[in-house]
Amino acid sequence: MGTVKALEANTALERLYRESGWTMRQLAQEVNRIGTERGTPLKYQQPSVSQWLKGHLPKESVRPLILEAFARRLRRPVTHAEAGFPAPPKESNAQPDTVEGLIDLGRNDVDPSRRSILGAGLFSVALTIPGWPDVVDRLEAIKVDPQRRIGQSEVQTVLAVTNRLSDLDDDFGGRFARPMAAAFLVNTVAPYLKASASHETRQSMMSAASFLCYLTGWMAVDEGAHGRAQEYYVKSLELAGASGDHLTYCHVLRGMSVQAANLGHGAPAVRLANAAAEASPESTPRMRAFLAGQQAHSYALAGEKTNAWSSLREAERAVNQAESQIGTFGGFSSATLAYSTAEVRYALGDTKGSVESLHDHFRLRDSTDMQRTKLIFSSLLAERQLQIGHLEAACATWESVLDKYPSIHSGRIDGQVAKIPSLLSRHRSNSIARQTFERSRELCSK
Repeated sequence: MGTVKALEANTALERLYRESGWTMRQLAQEVNRIGTERGTPLKYQQPSVSQWLKGHLPKESVRPLILEAFARRLRRPVTHAEAGFPAPPKESNAQPDTVEGLIDLGRNDVDPSRRSILGAGLFSVALTIPGWPDVVDRLEAIKVDPQRRIGQSEVQTVLAVTNRLSDLDDDFGGRFARPMAAAFLVNTVAPYLKASASHETRQSMMSAASFLCYLTGWMAVDEGAHGRAQEYYVKSLELAGASGDHLTYCHVLRGMSVQAANLGHGAPAVRLANAAAEASPESTPRMRAFLAGQQAHSYALAGEKTNAWSSLREAERAVNQAESQIGTFGGFSSATLAYSTAEVRYALGDTKGSVESLHDHFRLRDSTDMQRTKLIFSSLLAERQLQIGHLEAACATWESVLDKYPSIHSGRIDGQVAKIPSLLSRHRSNSIARQTFERSRELCSK
Protein backbone atom coordinates (compact mmCIF):
# COMPACT_ATOMS: atom_id res chain seq x y z
CA MET A 1 0.00 0.00 0.00
CA GLY A 2 1.20 3.51 -0.79
CA THR A 3 1.85 6.02 1.96
CA VAL A 4 0.04 9.32 2.24
CA LYS A 5 2.44 12.23 1.86
CA ALA A 6 2.53 14.37 4.98
CA LEU A 7 1.34 17.96 4.60
CA GLU A 8 4.18 20.49 4.64
CA ALA A 9 3.83 23.41 7.03
CA ASN A 10 3.34 26.82 5.42
CA THR A 11 6.56 28.44 6.64
CA ALA A 12 5.90 31.63 4.65
CA LEU A 13 2.56 32.14 6.37
CA GLU A 14 4.20 31.28 9.68
CA ARG A 15 6.73 34.12 9.17
CA LEU A 16 3.95 36.62 8.52
CA TYR A 17 2.04 35.35 11.54
CA ARG A 18 5.09 35.75 13.79
CA GLU A 19 5.76 39.23 12.41
CA SER A 20 2.19 40.31 13.13
CA GLY A 21 2.43 39.53 16.84
CA TRP A 22 -1.13 38.20 16.78
CA THR A 23 -2.51 35.13 18.48
CA MET A 24 -4.28 32.64 16.22
CA ARG A 25 -7.59 33.81 17.66
CA GLN A 26 -6.79 37.44 16.82
CA LEU A 27 -5.88 36.56 13.24
CA ALA A 28 -9.15 34.63 12.84
CA GLN A 29 -11.12 37.57 14.27
CA GLU A 30 -9.48 40.03 11.86
CA VAL A 31 -10.24 37.81 8.85
CA ASN A 32 -13.85 37.54 10.05
CA ARG A 33 -14.05 41.32 10.47
CA ILE A 34 -12.79 41.95 6.94
CA GLY A 35 -15.24 39.37 5.63
CA THR A 36 -18.09 41.26 7.32
CA GLU A 37 -16.77 44.54 5.89
CA ARG A 38 -16.83 42.93 2.45
CA GLY A 39 -20.41 41.74 2.92
CA THR A 40 -19.60 38.05 3.45
CA PRO A 41 -19.55 37.35 7.22
CA LEU A 42 -17.24 34.54 8.33
CA LYS A 43 -16.88 32.53 11.55
CA TYR A 44 -13.28 31.35 11.58
CA GLN A 45 -11.71 30.42 14.91
CA GLN A 46 -8.26 29.46 16.20
CA PRO A 47 -8.33 25.86 14.85
CA SER A 48 -8.71 27.12 11.27
CA VAL A 49 -5.61 29.32 11.59
CA SER A 50 -3.71 26.37 13.03
CA GLN A 51 -4.67 24.31 9.98
CA TRP A 52 -3.51 27.09 7.62
CA LEU A 53 -0.13 27.23 9.32
CA LYS A 54 0.19 23.44 9.05
CA GLY A 55 -0.22 23.71 5.28
CA HIS A 56 -3.94 23.40 4.64
CA LEU A 57 -4.79 25.87 1.89
CA PRO A 58 -7.59 28.34 2.77
CA LYS A 59 -10.48 28.69 0.34
CA GLU A 60 -9.58 30.76 -2.71
CA SER A 61 -12.17 33.41 -1.73
CA VAL A 62 -10.65 33.73 1.76
CA ARG A 63 -6.99 34.13 0.73
CA PRO A 64 -7.35 37.83 -0.23
CA LEU A 65 -8.91 38.48 3.18
CA ILE A 66 -5.92 36.91 4.93
CA LEU A 67 -3.53 38.99 2.82
CA GLU A 68 -5.49 42.15 3.59
CA ALA A 69 -5.47 41.36 7.30
CA PHE A 70 -1.68 41.12 7.30
CA ALA A 71 -1.34 44.20 5.07
CA ARG A 72 -3.35 46.24 7.57
CA ARG A 73 -1.39 44.90 10.52
CA LEU A 74 2.06 45.27 8.95
CA ARG A 75 1.27 48.45 7.01
CA ARG A 76 2.65 47.17 3.72
CA PRO A 77 1.40 45.14 0.75
CA VAL A 78 1.43 41.37 1.24
CA THR A 79 1.40 39.13 -1.85
CA HIS A 80 0.10 35.62 -2.39
CA ALA A 81 3.66 34.33 -2.75
CA GLU A 82 4.76 35.97 0.49
CA ALA A 83 1.98 34.12 2.31
CA GLY A 84 2.80 30.81 0.65
CA PHE A 85 -0.38 30.82 -1.45
CA PRO A 86 -0.53 29.95 -5.16
CA ALA A 87 -0.85 32.89 -7.53
CA PRO A 88 -4.48 33.87 -8.22
CA PRO A 89 -5.89 32.81 -11.60
CA LYS A 90 -5.54 35.49 -14.27
CA GLU A 91 -8.62 36.14 -16.36
CA SER A 92 -6.63 37.76 -19.12
CA ASN A 93 -3.15 39.06 -19.81
CA ALA A 94 -4.58 42.10 -21.55
CA GLN A 95 -5.09 45.19 -19.45
CA PRO A 96 -8.23 47.16 -20.38
CA ASP A 97 -7.66 50.79 -21.26
CA THR A 98 -9.10 53.51 -19.05
CA VAL A 99 -12.32 53.94 -21.00
CA GLU A 100 -12.99 50.23 -21.49
CA GLY A 101 -12.24 49.61 -17.82
CA LEU A 102 -14.68 52.37 -16.91
CA ILE A 103 -17.40 50.79 -19.06
CA ASP A 104 -16.89 47.39 -17.42
CA LEU A 105 -16.95 48.96 -13.98
CA GLY A 106 -20.15 50.89 -14.65
CA ARG A 107 -21.95 47.98 -16.27
CA ASN A 108 -21.51 45.90 -13.13
CA ASP A 109 -23.30 48.63 -11.20
CA VAL A 110 -26.11 49.00 -13.72
CA ASP A 111 -26.92 45.27 -13.96
CA PRO A 112 -29.38 44.38 -11.14
CA SER A 113 -28.20 40.77 -11.17
CA ARG A 114 -24.64 41.93 -10.38
CA ARG A 115 -25.40 44.54 -7.73
CA SER A 116 -26.14 41.93 -5.07
CA ILE A 117 -22.51 40.82 -5.11
CA LEU A 118 -20.86 44.22 -5.33
CA GLY A 119 -20.15 44.17 -1.62
CA ALA A 120 -17.61 41.46 -2.38
CA GLY A 121 -15.18 44.15 -3.45
CA LEU A 122 -12.48 44.31 -0.80
CA PHE A 123 -11.17 47.60 0.58
CA SER A 124 -7.38 47.51 0.40
CA VAL A 125 -5.11 49.52 2.69
CA ALA A 126 -2.22 48.64 0.38
CA LEU A 127 -3.86 49.91 -2.81
CA THR A 128 -1.30 51.47 -5.16
CA ILE A 129 -2.25 55.08 -5.78
CA PRO A 130 -0.96 56.55 -9.06
CA GLY A 131 1.01 59.72 -8.41
CA TRP A 132 0.39 62.89 -10.41
CA PRO A 133 3.51 62.42 -12.60
CA ASP A 134 2.27 58.89 -13.37
CA VAL A 135 -1.10 59.98 -14.71
CA VAL A 136 -0.67 63.50 -16.11
CA ASP A 137 -1.02 63.58 -19.90
CA ARG A 138 -0.62 59.81 -20.02
CA LEU A 139 -4.02 58.51 -21.18
CA GLU A 140 -3.65 55.82 -23.83
CA ALA A 141 -4.51 56.68 -27.40
CA ILE A 142 -8.26 56.34 -27.72
CA LYS A 143 -9.75 55.01 -30.91
CA VAL A 144 -11.85 57.95 -31.99
CA ASP A 145 -15.26 57.37 -33.53
CA PRO A 146 -15.18 59.51 -36.71
CA GLN A 147 -18.97 59.31 -36.99
CA ARG A 148 -19.45 61.24 -33.75
CA ARG A 149 -18.14 64.63 -32.71
CA ILE A 150 -18.72 66.48 -29.47
CA GLY A 151 -18.30 70.09 -28.37
CA GLN A 152 -18.56 72.13 -25.21
CA SER A 153 -22.35 71.66 -25.10
CA GLU A 154 -21.82 67.94 -24.35
CA VAL A 155 -19.32 68.85 -21.64
CA GLN A 156 -21.87 71.18 -20.08
CA THR A 157 -24.45 68.38 -20.21
CA VAL A 158 -22.16 66.06 -18.25
CA LEU A 159 -21.44 68.76 -15.67
CA ALA A 160 -25.14 69.57 -15.27
CA VAL A 161 -26.20 65.93 -14.89
CA THR A 162 -23.37 65.34 -12.41
CA ASN A 163 -24.69 68.22 -10.29
CA ARG A 164 -28.20 66.75 -10.38
CA LEU A 165 -26.87 63.32 -9.40
CA SER A 166 -24.94 64.89 -6.55
CA ASP A 167 -28.13 66.53 -5.29
CA LEU A 168 -29.98 63.20 -5.46
CA ASP A 169 -27.16 61.53 -3.58
CA ASP A 170 -27.24 64.23 -0.89
CA ASP A 171 -31.02 64.06 -0.48
CA PHE A 172 -31.72 60.34 -0.85
CA GLY A 173 -28.44 58.44 -0.43
CA GLY A 174 -25.95 56.50 -2.53
CA ARG A 175 -28.04 53.37 -3.01
CA PHE A 176 -30.69 55.48 -4.74
CA ALA A 177 -28.40 57.53 -6.96
CA ARG A 178 -25.52 55.23 -7.88
CA PRO A 179 -27.31 53.07 -10.50
CA MET A 180 -28.29 56.27 -12.33
CA ALA A 181 -24.74 57.61 -12.14
CA ALA A 182 -23.30 54.33 -13.44
CA ALA A 183 -25.83 54.18 -16.28
CA PHE A 184 -24.96 57.75 -17.30
CA LEU A 185 -21.25 56.86 -17.24
CA VAL A 186 -21.72 53.80 -19.44
CA ASN A 187 -24.37 55.02 -21.88
CA THR A 188 -23.44 58.67 -22.34
CA VAL A 189 -20.05 59.67 -20.92
CA ALA A 190 -17.98 56.74 -22.20
CA PRO A 191 -19.15 57.31 -25.81
CA TYR A 192 -18.34 61.01 -25.41
CA LEU A 193 -14.80 60.07 -24.33
CA LYS A 194 -14.38 58.17 -27.61
CA ALA A 195 -15.93 60.81 -29.86
CA SER A 196 -13.81 63.12 -31.97
CA ALA A 197 -13.32 66.58 -30.47
CA SER A 198 -10.95 69.51 -30.27
CA HIS A 199 -8.09 69.18 -27.80
CA GLU A 200 -9.74 71.66 -25.43
CA THR A 201 -13.07 69.86 -25.52
CA ARG A 202 -11.42 66.46 -25.00
CA GLN A 203 -9.57 67.77 -21.93
CA SER A 204 -12.77 69.28 -20.56
CA MET A 205 -14.73 66.07 -21.13
CA MET A 206 -12.11 63.93 -19.37
CA SER A 207 -12.15 66.36 -16.44
CA ALA A 208 -15.95 66.18 -16.22
CA ALA A 209 -15.82 62.38 -16.43
CA SER A 210 -13.20 62.32 -13.69
CA PHE A 211 -15.43 64.16 -11.25
CA LEU A 212 -18.41 61.98 -12.13
CA CYS A 213 -16.27 58.89 -11.41
CA TYR A 214 -15.30 60.40 -8.07
CA LEU A 215 -18.94 61.10 -7.23
CA THR A 216 -19.94 57.54 -8.16
CA GLY A 217 -17.18 56.21 -5.92
CA TRP A 218 -18.43 58.44 -3.11
CA MET A 219 -21.90 56.92 -3.59
CA ALA A 220 -20.37 53.43 -3.41
CA VAL A 221 -18.75 54.35 -0.07
CA ASP A 222 -22.15 55.42 1.22
CA GLU A 223 -23.58 52.08 0.13
CA GLY A 224 -20.78 50.16 1.84
CA ALA A 225 -19.22 48.86 -1.41
CA HIS A 226 -15.74 50.00 -0.39
CA GLY A 227 -13.68 47.94 -2.84
CA ARG A 228 -15.86 49.13 -5.69
CA ALA A 229 -15.44 52.71 -4.50
CA GLN A 230 -11.67 52.38 -4.68
CA GLU A 231 -11.96 51.19 -8.29
CA TYR A 232 -13.96 54.29 -9.21
CA TYR A 233 -11.51 56.51 -7.36
CA VAL A 234 -8.52 55.13 -9.26
CA LYS A 235 -10.34 55.65 -12.58
CA SER A 236 -11.06 59.20 -11.48
CA LEU A 237 -7.37 59.78 -10.73
CA GLU A 238 -6.41 58.45 -14.18
CA LEU A 239 -8.91 60.71 -15.95
CA ALA A 240 -7.93 63.72 -13.83
CA GLY A 241 -4.30 63.22 -14.84
CA ALA A 242 -5.20 62.72 -18.48
CA SER A 243 -7.10 66.01 -18.50
CA GLY A 244 -4.51 67.89 -16.45
CA ASP A 245 -7.14 68.50 -13.74
CA HIS A 246 -4.88 68.79 -10.71
CA LEU A 247 -7.69 70.06 -8.48
CA THR A 248 -9.93 67.03 -8.96
CA TYR A 249 -6.92 64.73 -8.50
CA CYS A 250 -6.33 66.35 -5.12
CA HIS A 251 -10.04 66.16 -4.23
CA VAL A 252 -10.13 62.42 -4.98
CA LEU A 253 -7.12 61.70 -2.76
CA ARG A 254 -8.80 63.52 0.11
CA GLY A 255 -12.00 61.52 -0.52
CA MET A 256 -9.99 58.31 -0.36
CA SER A 257 -8.56 59.47 2.97
CA VAL A 258 -12.09 60.12 4.27
CA GLN A 259 -13.07 56.58 3.24
CA ALA A 260 -10.07 55.07 5.04
CA ALA A 261 -10.74 57.19 8.14
CA ASN A 262 -14.40 56.20 8.31
CA LEU A 263 -13.30 52.55 8.24
CA GLY A 264 -10.87 53.23 11.10
CA HIS A 265 -7.62 52.87 9.13
CA GLY A 266 -5.51 55.69 10.56
CA ALA A 267 -2.18 55.13 8.79
CA PRO A 268 -3.62 54.86 5.24
CA ALA A 269 -5.86 57.85 5.97
CA VAL A 270 -2.78 59.90 6.93
CA ARG A 271 -0.89 58.79 3.82
CA LEU A 272 -3.75 59.79 1.52
CA ALA A 273 -4.53 63.07 3.31
CA ASN A 274 -0.89 64.09 3.14
CA ALA A 275 -0.71 63.11 -0.53
CA ALA A 276 -3.75 65.32 -1.20
CA ALA A 277 -2.13 68.26 0.61
CA GLU A 278 1.16 67.79 -1.26
CA ALA A 279 -0.66 67.57 -4.61
CA SER A 280 -2.80 70.64 -4.01
CA PRO A 281 -2.38 73.09 -6.90
CA GLU A 282 -3.62 76.06 -4.88
CA SER A 283 -3.35 77.37 -1.32
CA THR A 284 -6.42 79.53 -0.77
CA PRO A 285 -7.61 79.63 2.86
CA ARG A 286 -10.65 77.46 2.16
CA MET A 287 -8.56 74.87 0.33
CA ARG A 288 -6.03 74.74 3.17
CA ALA A 289 -8.85 74.20 5.65
CA PHE A 290 -10.42 71.53 3.41
CA LEU A 291 -7.17 69.54 3.44
CA ALA A 292 -5.88 70.29 6.96
CA GLY A 293 -9.18 69.27 8.56
CA GLN A 294 -8.89 65.81 7.01
CA GLN A 295 -5.23 65.57 7.98
CA ALA A 296 -6.19 66.34 11.58
CA HIS A 297 -8.78 63.56 11.73
CA SER A 298 -6.38 61.09 10.11
CA TYR A 299 -3.53 61.92 12.47
CA ALA A 300 -5.85 61.51 15.45
CA LEU A 301 -6.94 58.05 14.27
CA ALA A 302 -3.28 57.10 13.85
CA GLY A 303 -2.57 58.23 17.42
CA GLU A 304 -0.39 61.16 16.32
CA LYS A 305 -1.80 63.66 18.83
CA THR A 306 0.64 66.51 18.23
CA ASN A 307 0.20 66.42 14.46
CA ALA A 308 -3.58 66.16 14.85
CA TRP A 309 -3.86 69.33 16.94
CA SER A 310 -1.36 71.16 14.76
CA SER A 311 -3.38 70.36 11.61
CA LEU A 312 -6.62 71.31 13.34
CA ARG A 313 -5.18 74.69 14.34
CA GLU A 314 -4.08 75.19 10.73
CA ALA A 315 -7.62 74.45 9.54
CA GLU A 316 -9.03 76.90 12.09
CA ARG A 317 -6.67 79.67 10.99
CA ALA A 318 -7.57 79.05 7.36
CA VAL A 319 -11.32 79.15 8.02
CA ASN A 320 -10.92 82.44 9.89
CA GLN A 321 -8.98 83.87 6.93
CA ALA A 322 -11.62 82.89 4.39
CA GLU A 323 -14.10 85.67 3.81
CA SER A 324 -16.78 83.71 1.95
CA GLN A 325 -17.49 80.11 1.06
CA ILE A 326 -19.54 80.98 -2.04
CA GLY A 327 -17.98 79.26 -5.04
CA THR A 328 -15.10 77.86 -3.02
CA PHE A 329 -13.69 74.38 -3.36
CA GLY A 330 -15.07 71.81 -0.93
CA GLY A 331 -17.33 74.25 0.91
CA PHE A 332 -15.30 73.90 4.13
CA SER A 333 -16.94 76.14 6.72
CA SER A 334 -17.01 76.82 10.46
CA ALA A 335 -19.60 74.03 10.76
CA THR A 336 -17.28 71.61 8.95
CA LEU A 337 -14.43 72.66 11.23
CA ALA A 338 -16.58 71.90 14.28
CA TYR A 339 -17.27 68.41 12.88
CA SER A 340 -13.55 67.84 12.24
CA THR A 341 -12.83 68.95 15.80
CA ALA A 342 -15.42 66.47 17.08
CA GLU A 343 -13.77 63.62 15.18
CA VAL A 344 -10.29 64.56 16.40
CA ARG A 345 -11.49 64.73 20.00
CA TYR A 346 -13.29 61.41 19.76
CA ALA A 347 -10.36 59.63 18.12
CA LEU A 348 -8.11 60.91 20.93
CA GLY A 349 -10.47 59.64 23.64
CA ASP A 350 -12.37 62.84 24.55
CA THR A 351 -15.97 61.71 24.03
CA LYS A 352 -17.49 64.54 26.08
CA GLY A 353 -15.52 67.13 24.09
CA SER A 354 -16.62 65.43 20.88
CA VAL A 355 -20.28 65.81 21.89
CA GLU A 356 -19.72 69.51 22.59
CA SER A 357 -18.11 69.99 19.15
CA LEU A 358 -20.96 68.15 17.41
CA HIS A 359 -23.41 70.49 19.11
CA ASP A 360 -21.31 73.37 17.75
CA HIS A 361 -21.53 71.80 14.29
CA PHE A 362 -25.33 71.70 14.34
CA ARG A 363 -25.52 75.25 15.73
CA LEU A 364 -23.36 76.51 12.85
CA ARG A 365 -24.80 74.25 10.16
CA ASP A 366 -26.67 75.85 7.26
CA SER A 367 -30.29 74.77 6.84
CA THR A 368 -29.60 73.97 3.18
CA ASP A 369 -26.82 71.45 3.98
CA MET A 370 -27.33 67.89 2.81
CA GLN A 371 -29.87 65.69 4.57
CA ARG A 372 -27.74 62.55 4.59
CA THR A 373 -24.79 64.02 6.47
CA LYS A 374 -27.20 65.53 8.98
CA LEU A 375 -28.50 62.04 9.77
CA ILE A 376 -25.02 60.51 9.84
CA PHE A 377 -23.66 63.17 12.19
CA SER A 378 -26.81 63.03 14.35
CA SER A 379 -26.36 59.28 14.69
CA LEU A 380 -22.77 59.77 15.80
CA LEU A 381 -23.92 62.40 18.31
CA ALA A 382 -26.54 60.04 19.78
CA GLU A 383 -24.05 57.21 20.17
CA ARG A 384 -21.59 59.50 21.95
CA GLN A 385 -24.30 61.03 24.13
CA LEU A 386 -25.14 57.52 25.26
CA GLN A 387 -21.47 56.78 25.95
CA ILE A 388 -21.22 59.71 28.39
CA GLY A 389 -24.47 58.71 30.14
CA HIS A 390 -26.92 61.15 28.55
CA LEU A 391 -29.55 58.50 27.80
CA GLU A 392 -32.60 60.64 27.20
CA ALA A 393 -30.67 63.19 25.13
CA ALA A 394 -29.37 60.31 22.99
CA CYS A 395 -32.91 59.01 22.47
CA ALA A 396 -34.13 62.48 21.46
CA THR A 397 -31.32 62.70 18.89
CA TRP A 398 -32.07 59.21 17.58
CA GLU A 399 -35.77 60.07 17.29
CA SER A 400 -34.87 62.95 14.96
CA VAL A 401 -32.89 60.48 12.83
CA LEU A 402 -35.74 57.95 12.74
CA ASP A 403 -38.17 60.67 11.60
CA LYS A 404 -36.21 61.09 8.34
CA TYR A 405 -34.76 57.59 8.00
CA PRO A 406 -37.43 56.04 5.71
CA SER A 407 -36.69 58.57 2.95
CA ILE A 408 -32.92 57.95 2.87
CA HIS A 409 -31.33 55.07 0.93
CA SER A 410 -27.89 55.00 2.56
CA GLY A 411 -25.95 51.94 3.60
CA ARG A 412 -24.05 53.91 6.20
CA ILE A 413 -27.22 55.21 7.85
CA ASP A 414 -28.74 51.72 7.63
CA GLY A 415 -25.78 50.47 9.66
CA GLN A 416 -26.10 53.22 12.24
CA VAL A 417 -29.84 52.71 12.71
CA ALA A 418 -29.35 48.94 12.92
CA LYS A 419 -27.11 49.48 15.96
CA ILE A 420 -29.74 51.35 17.98
CA PRO A 421 -31.63 48.30 19.38
CA SER A 422 -28.46 46.66 20.68
CA LEU A 423 -27.19 49.95 22.14
CA LEU A 424 -30.49 50.55 23.97
CA SER A 425 -31.21 46.94 24.88
CA ARG A 426 -30.05 47.24 28.51
CA HIS A 427 -31.87 50.55 29.00
CA ARG A 428 -35.39 49.32 28.24
CA SER A 429 -36.52 49.90 31.83
CA ASN A 430 -36.52 53.59 30.89
CA SER A 431 -39.78 54.36 29.06
CA ILE A 432 -38.18 56.85 26.66
CA ALA A 433 -35.39 54.44 25.77
CA ARG A 434 -37.90 51.61 25.34
CA GLN A 435 -39.92 53.69 22.88
CA THR A 436 -36.83 54.50 20.77
CA PHE A 437 -35.70 50.86 21.00
CA GLU A 438 -39.02 49.56 19.71
CA ARG A 439 -39.33 52.17 16.97
CA SER A 440 -35.83 51.54 15.64
CA ARG A 441 -36.31 47.78 15.69
CA GLU A 442 -39.58 48.12 13.77
CA LEU A 443 -38.00 50.35 11.13
CA CYS A 444 -35.04 47.98 10.72
CA SER A 445 -37.36 45.05 10.09
CA LYS A 446 -39.15 46.75 7.18
